[in-house]
Amino acid sequence: MSLHRITAGSGYDYLTRQVAAMDATERGHTALASYYTEKGEIPGRWIGSGMAGIEGLDVGDLVTAEQMQSLFGSGHHPLAMQRAAALAGNPDATKQDVLDAIRLGQPFKVYAGDISPYRIEVAGRLEALNRVNGRPTKAASSVEDRARIRTEVGLESFRREFGRAPLDQRELSGHIARLSRQQTTAVAGFDLTFSPVKSVSALWALADPKLAAVIETAHQAAVADALAFIEKQVLFTRTGTNGVRQVEVRGLVATAFTHRDSRAGDPDLHTHIAVANKVQTVADGRWLSIDSRLMHKAITTASETYNTALEAHLNQTLGLRFAARAGDDPGKRPVREIVGVEPRLLSRWSSRRHRIVSRQAELAGQFQHDHGRPPTPVEAIALAQQATLETREAKHEPRTLAAQRAAWHAQAVQVLGDDLAVQSMLLRALHPARADEPVLDRTWFDQAASTILARVEQDRSTWQSWHLRSEALRLVRGNGVPPAHTDAVVNWLTNQVLTEHSIPLTPDGDGIEEPPELRRSDGASVYTVAGNKLYTSTRMLEAEQRLVRVAGRHDGRTVPETGVDLALLETTANGVELNNGQALLVREMASSGARLQLAIAPAGSGKTTAMHALSRAWANGGGTVIGLAPSAVAAAGLGEQIDGTADTIAKLAWHLEHGGAPRWVNQIGPETLVIIDEAGMADTLSLDTVITHILNAGGSVRLIGDDQQLAAIGAGGVLRDIEATHGALRLSELVRFTDPAEGSASLALREGRPEALGFYLDQDRI
Repeated sequence: MSLHRITAGSGYDYLTRQVAAMDATERGHTALASYYTEKGEIPGRWIGSGMAGIEGLDVGDLVTAEQMQSLFGSGHHPLAMQRAAALAGNPDATKQDVLDAIRLGQPFKVYAGDISPYRIEVAGRLEALNRVNGRPTKAASSVEDRARIRTEVGLESFRREFGRAPLDQRELSGHIARLSRQQTTAVAGFDLTFSPVKSVSALWALADPKLAAVIETAHQAAVADALAFIEKQVLFTRTGTNGVRQVEVRGLVATAFTHRDSRAGDPDLHTHIAVANKVQTVADGRWLSIDSRLMHKAITTASETYNTALEAHLNQTLGLRFAARAGDDPGKRPVREIVGVEPRLLSRWSSRRHRIVSRQAELAGQFQHDHGRPPTPVEAIALAQQATLETREAKHEPRTLAAQRAAWHAQAVQVLGDDLAVQSMLLRALHPARADEPVLDRTWFDQAASTILARVEQDRSTWQSWHLRSEALRLVRGNGVPPAHTDAVVNWLTNQVLTEHSIPLTPDGDGIEEPPELRRSDGASVYTVAGNKLYTSTRMLEAEQRLVRVAGRHDGRTVPETGVDLALLETTANGVELNNGQALLVREMASSGARLQLAIAPAGSGKTTAMHALSRAWANGGGTVIGLAPSAVAAAGLGEQIDGTADTIAKLAWHLEHGGAPRWVNQIGPETLVIIDEAGMADTLSLDTVITHILNAGGSVRLIGDDQQLAAIGAGGVLRDIEATHGALRLSELVRFTDPAEGSASLALREGRPEALGFYLDQDRI
């Protein structure tokens, strides 16, 4: 499941692109209503509990382009045009009556001059080109013609405004992007996409119509379950000054469009839900915007709700079983596919997507070469459509469902060998071996709660209820919990881990008791944000405290000054000149006597070279050096630099818990220095386990990391606590780059400064 914002003003264009242009093989600029009729797709329909407040439309009514344009384009009632026309013949109707009839609260803001002269000029020249070529003035132009004219107009505009030509591609591209940008920033809605795993679409594509209808019904039921979760626990609006109060609403107003193929033309049963940024308060019926903070936080939980519900519905109606896909990366969350569906077929129906992406990249590179600038987002979409057409195996017109099914069946026969193999696969999928159901006793629940806690501790140092519910959904889905008990088990496990295994970090309140009018239906104050409480665990707090505490110990082994000097001289003799920061780091880490010491080293600061010198210094003093890192690749690289044993943190932590440790683990002692590289990517609990063992054996530890590093493998955060309490060594001079400008750009990028991108744009490295 994915979530994308729909920008007001461009909302109709966005939906035309997302809903009508993204997923089928032949798109063009056909209006939504006629498009789905011509393609034979399931027509878009209005959905959501909030539809009760939309007079003239009901849940299940067909969606038209005019209704979409009114609601998502301007924020008006979907039937605004008809309602206004009905009042036009009433002489007693006032202007306010008309506004009341067409509005759903305040319409989206529209800024004067929102369409720039640049866009008007481009449109005019495209129309002129069509007239010259004898085509209708509004006919769609080719990607090449549009790019050429946009570049020409952009160059002319730049010269008029600045009195000179652009200095480079970046300056021209930035100018065109600025002129093309729409000034409206209001959010018109959210595009939710619900897509099952590939095996569901494959089975649906090859099944007979009756069976396919059952699969599709299960998909729609799972979508409904996920939307019900959003309406019940995620959907709120804000009132009061600066939106200080979070209040309940009557439900969402949305449109649902179900598609049956991917952009590559492969079977891909999925549904787009366009959720309008208009909700009606329960208290007074006002139409306001959605509090999107929760939409973004809970999107993973909503996705897991859909996945779990889909498996449950397919199991109940067809007896299908799901299992983790074989061959996936064990470090990633498993993808569960239908047991019995042939993996070769799933691979066949995924391969063309990769070809499209590859061709799109080639087209983007050619575009930049031809026009002297990278494509804008709109042009990139056109290139994606061009890549789709060029990689199509056989050109065809828009196809009916029957034609698509015939083509998919032929492809399956080609992959599996013959029709009998296809039918055998369907039979295996529909009649899987019966799986054992767990005994849901107290022991099972206690173990499940502990498993959920351990998993969130592995991923983060603090968590919210959304994280726990997502893990609970994954657990019950992968442990064969009967579908009839799924909701009850998930609710119990989430509450159990929150109340019995988690420690709240967010205060319960400020001591003020609000009256009932200022409380939501669950009793929470409207001045609190639902699901916003942060939690941690006793185990996490104790681990962090231990690491900070041992970082203050200085009873470890030290290297004599002569040993450090010799290592630095050896490094220089080998043709490597350490800068002052690197030399100081080596000297301090070798001679400080700290049992646990931290160095903050951004990428490119020469930490690898410094660690090589440090290992030489420690060895010169008669000690041994071991390297640890979060990943196997990082461990291998560290091992090359320290000329010694190196392995992963996770492997050592596992052996310490389960036994069977390799010989080097048992050799850790007072003479041992363990260098942990990329420490900011290690989870706190594993760090605690490993460091505690090393220090208990008499060894010393040096942490090398970057406190600004993102996309950590595990839950970090303790580096900053250590630095705040005991300080840290720092490498701030970058030595990786021969160009000083690149070094400065790298540091600026690390600090999150957008201007750093300028260097990489100038070098065509984005």
